[in-house]
Amino acid sequence: MAQIDTVFNFLINNYNENEPIFLSNLSIPNMKDVSVRQQLKKLTEDGRIKRFDTGIYYIPKKTFFKTFSTLSIDEVIKKKFLLDGDSICGYVCGIRFANRLGLTTQVPMVYEICSNKATTEYRNIKVGNFHVILRKPYVEITNQNVDILQFLDLLREIVSISELEGPELTDRLLGYLKAKNLGFDMLKEYFIYYPDKIYKNMYKVGLLNCVAT
Repeated sequence: MAQIDTVFNFLINNYNENEPIFLSNLSIPNMKDVSVRQQLKKLTEDGRIKRFDTGIYYIPKKTFFKTFSTLSIDEVIKKKFLLDGDSICGYVCGIRFANRLGLTTQVPMVYEICSNKATTEYRNIKVGNFHVILRKPYVEITNQNVDILQFLDLLREIVSISELEGPELTDRLLGYLKAKNLGFDMLKEYFIYYPDKIYKNMYKVGLLNCVAT
């Protein structure tokens, strides 16, 4: 079997359609890295796989109209920054997360990500045609604390990014805490890692007394 077919068979047996394939994580038995790169280039040229960005490929899914779908930036972000194998290592923060909670109507083109994979406090990078602000977390992100840290990050800047105010904002935040089963004691455990403004912001949005009781 030709090398190009060996590589393609490996891909279709190990990856789903429209799933990000990162060259940095790709290891094919009995094949040198340089050969893998060469075959990926050939597979891209003959259309069996698509290139999303430098070092990022995917097997395109054929649509109803006999065209090929494109890879979702959300899937790339998720696999590249938010997951480490089966473990959670990052989360979306900033205005994009606030939008998900209905706190703002803004939909930024920039992705703000907090991830264990960040090597510096702040880094602005480009993934495909999208800008990503990559931040280092105050404390290591785990499956157990990800919701807590994501919420505390939101509180750190809630006053400046939320379009809601008063009871409406308080109720929205309390609803999220209830949905995630987060109590004050769980949040308080991580306050030491965050700026003092966390307390001030909780008071300003009417949250401090509500979750502490």
